[in-house]
This record gives sequence, C-alpha cells and structure tokens, in this order.
Amino acid sequence: MRTAAALLVVAAGIAGVGCSRETRGTFLGYVEGEYVHVASPVGGTLVGLAVARGGEVEPGQLLFELDPEPEASVARESEQRLSQARSRLEDLTKGRRPSEIEALAARLERARAELQLAAVEAARLEALHRERVVSTEERDRAQATLDAARAEAAGFEADLETARLGGRVDEIRAAAAEVEAAEAALATARWTLAKKRPEAPVAARVHDTLYRPGEWVAAGSPVVSLLPPGNVKLRFFVPEPQLAAIHPGASVVAALDGVPEAVPATVSYVSTEAEFTPPVIYSRETRAKLVYMVEATFAEPERAGRLRPGQPADVRPSASAR
Repeated sequence: MRTAAALLVVAAGIAGVGCSRETRGTFLGYVEGEYVHVASPVGGTLVGLAVARGGEVEPGQLLFELDPEPEASVARESEQRLSQARSRLEDLTKGRRPSEIEALAARLERARAELQLAAVEAARLEALHRERVVSTEERDRAQATLDAARAEAAGFEADLETARLGGRVDEIRAAAAEVEAAEAALATARWTLAKKRPEAPVAARVHDTLYRPGEWVAAGSPVVSLLPPGNVKLRFFVPEPQLAAIHPGASVVAALDGVPEAVPATVSYVSTEAEFTPPVIYSRETRAKLVYMVEATFAEPERAGRLRPGQPADVRPSASAR
C-alpha cells in the first residue's frame, strides 16, 4: 500500500511539473543554422585555402583557389583569336595598303595620258579622213584605239575606288560576327577562370573546410561551409493546446545557457503537421508528446551570430505579445 501511494505521489508530481511548464508557456528548442556551402562550378586541384575553421570572413574575401592553369590557357588562346578577328575586320574596313593604292593611282594616271593621246590622234585622223588624205580603215583604227584607252582608264578608276572602300559588305559583316564570337568565347573563359577563385558572398563565420590543398575537387563540390549571422535561427516545439498563441509574426524570447539576457526573435514558420518531440529535446514531461515545430528569426543578427547551432533554449512568448 505504501508503494502504491508513493507511485501516485510521483505521478502527481510529474503531472504537476508538466502542467506548471505549460502554464508558464515555456517551450523547449535549440539554435539552428542554415549553412552556405561554397563550391566552384569547375573542378580542379585545390592549390590554396585562404580561410580556416572558426574564422570570420567579409563579403568579397577570397575563400579558396583551384589550379587555374587549364582555364588560363584557354583564356590566352581566346585572347589571341579575338586579336586576329579584330585585325581582319580592321583590314577589311580600311581598304588596301597605301602603297597598293598609290600603284593603282599611277596606273590610272598613265591610262588617262594614253587616253588623251588617243583622243588627239583620233581627232587628227578624223580631220584627214574628211579631206580624203587617210583611208576609212585608218580612221576607224584610231577610233578603236581611243575607245580601248577610255575603257582602260575607266577600269583603273573603278579599281582605285574599290581599293579605297575596303572589303565587300558581306565580308565585313562576317568578320564582325567573328569578332563577336571571339569576344563571347573570351568572356566565357575569363568567367570560368574567375570561378576557380570563389569569394565570400556575405559576412559569415567559417563553419568548416572540407578539402585540403593538393586534393582534387570535383565540380560543384563544396569546399568551404559558411554560417552568416542572418542564417542562425531558433527552432522550438509547441504542444497543440498552446499553438494558438504562436503564429508567424509573433514575438518570442529565448533563454540560453551562458547568455545573460534573453534573446528576442520573431516567429517565421509554424509547421502544419504534428510530430513527436524529437530526441534532441531531453525532457521527461514533453517526451513522446505530439507537438508542432516552429521556427523564428532572431531580431538582432549580430547577437545571433555569437550563438552556436545546437544550443538548447527555453522559448516563451515575449511580454508585449501576451
């Protein structure tokens, strides 16, 4: 009888503890972190690790470097191809070299002189033919020579004009397209080369480094894991009877061991499905209860950055929200 009475007293005590905690509205939880895993889209040998675990990084700070030589060679080749394409386009747009143009101009001058001489000779023979001094054949031969000289001069004029104009429109258009393609290839090569030197996207704490210098890193494999202060959040579990007091936008405060003041936070997510209290929550009174997971973001990211994921927390609605 004494044993049964003692068991009843213990059970009542446990129930009383549970009721007292639910009355106070304190929920058990822990600090959670959403990590940023930094990787390179290009594989390569890790030649440099610029950060260490536990360190702090600023935005734009170098994190690590992969062997750049393969991509650097492609970039140099792309630069040479672009230089060649630009030279060809420039050559087509500016016409022939000055010495070639001067040679065509000299030929044109000679053709014009011959044309002038042929015109004089044709006029002379025409006059003689009217006086019946020369035959019709001689006059016609002089006229044919004049026509040939005129045609030759016209041909040299066209050649000189073409030489000054440069290449044809379709050739220039094709050369311009080659320049654009070479510029795009060079931009891609430089982008790929830059991706072998990733930088920190935000200010954060270095949570872990996953490779050592000299190891091969596959494309897309994280090398550094970062934890920005804004990615530290609070996760706690609320029994169904008290769920009505917790909703997105509600204010809560978290008490953590070693932190002298309660840390304010704002509820950002309430699960729609009930679950059993997870094993990480060590509490006799909440064990095996159906609860709802709730997440909250800390109001002060700088203070949150000093917290560590996994820290247990006692969470309750803030006084202003009651």
